[in-house]
Amino acid sequence: MATLSIAPLSTRTTIISMLRFTVYLAEMAESTLIGGGLTLVATGIVQDAPGAGKLLCVVVCGAGPAPRVGALIGLAQAAGWSVRVVATPSAVGFLDTAGPSAGYGVDVRSEFRAAAGGGPRSPHADAVIVAPATYNTINKLAAGVNDTYALNVVAEAIGRGTPVVVLPFVNAALAARRPFVAAVESLRSEGVRVLLGPGQWQPHEPGSGDRHLAAFPWRAALAALPAVPDVA
Repeated sequence: MATLSIAPLSTRTTIISMLRFTVYLAEMAESTLIGGGLTLVATGIVQDAPGAGKLLCVVVCGAGPAPRVGALIGLAQAAGWSVRVVATPSAVGFLDTAGPSAGYGVDVRSEFRAAAGGGPRSPHADAVIVAPATYNTINKLAAGVNDTYALNVVAEAIGRGTPVVVLPFVNAALAARRPFVAAVESLRSEGVRVLLGPGQWQPHEPGSGDRHLAAFPWRAALAALPAVPDVA
C-alpha cells in the first residue's frame, strides 16, 4: 500500500489544507457543480483513502447516483473516516476507470483477489454504506445470495454485527413489489439501517430517476453511522 511522507514542520498545515479541499470537493459534487465527482481505478487492489479515524467501506451499485459517490467519500473523510470503495460488477460501468482518483486517493475493488496473487488480506471495515443500493442488490442481500465480491463484503459485515447502512435508489414500481418489501424488512430485522420511507429516501416514479440525482441524500447515509471515536 502506498504511503505519503510529509515533512514534520508542515504536517499540521498540510492536513488542514487537504481536509478543507476534500470538504470543498464533496460540497461541489453534492450540488452537481462537478460532473463525475470521483474517478476510480479498477485495479483489484483496495487502497485506503486518507483519514484519521475508523475504516468505512462504501459499496457502490450500478444506479444513477453512482458516478457522484465522490460526494460521500469526501464527506466521510472530512468526518474522520478512512474510506475504501467496493463496486458491484454493474457499477464499474458507471465509474470513470481511466485515471487516478480525483483527489481522494481511492481505488475500487470489484472482484475477489486470486489466491495466487498473495499479499495481506484487507482488514474488516468498521462500518459499511451501500449507496446507491439497487433493487437487485437489496433482494439478493436479504436472500443470502453471495455471488459477487460486493455482496460478500456486505453479507459478512452483517454477520459480524458491523454497522451497515443501505441507501436505496429504486423506483416506486419496484419498491412496491412484495419481494422488495420483504427484503427491506428482513435486512432491518438483522440490524441493517435501510434508509427508505417517509423522512428518508422516497422511491421515484419510473423513468424519472435522472431528476432525483442531485437530491440523493449522501449526508443522511453518513449521519446514520455511529460517531467516529477519537484516535490517539
